[in-house]
Amino acid sequence: MASAFSHALVALAMGKVSGHPVMDLRALGLGVLCAVLPDIDVIGFGYGIQYGDLWGHRGLTHSLVFAVLLSAGLVAVCYRRESGAVRAGMGLYLFLCAASHGILDALTDGGLGVAFFSPFDTTRYFFPVRPVAVSPIGIREFFNEQGLYVLASEAKWIWLPTAALFVTFRALKVVCVRINAR
Repeated sequence: MASAFSHALVALAMGKVSGHPVMDLRALGLGVLCAVLPDIDVIGFGYGIQYGDLWGHRGLTHSLVFAVLLSAGLVAVCYRRESGAVRAGMGLYLFLCAASHGILDALTDGGLGVAFFSPFDTTRYFFPVRPVAVSPIGIREFFNEQGLYVLASEAKWIWLPTAALFVTFRALKVVCVRINAR
């Protein structure tokens, strides 16, 4: 898995790139929640759930179905009084945040892969290119030399590309606003 830091960074970048007023602290916080929540499945290890099980790590909670249900549930609870356009936009943002979790994990060099299509298909997938060092599971295991190696890998393969895309999209937005103002 990628670290919680990288999952959160991607969610924040996606939220801030729009510059829309609805992307306040609550929206960004919900985006970060959606991006990191799929790793809640690691508590299953303490209950005897095996890594490769439906409820195992990178199983159902890393699936696109989970991303849809999580984002729809949060929109229904947190944005029920907003317009349809705001609800749709927030639903898309929260879905992308939750789905980005599995995408980042499928870029790592460890684990069993991601069950993107669970519960309908529990096959685990990786992307053909897997440059990101897998993060150890557990806080104690992360804060050591291996954790620094993981953060360096994520800085190269996740943080820098995310920052570059963020700057590019914000610059394009500025250009489009200036063109439309003429």
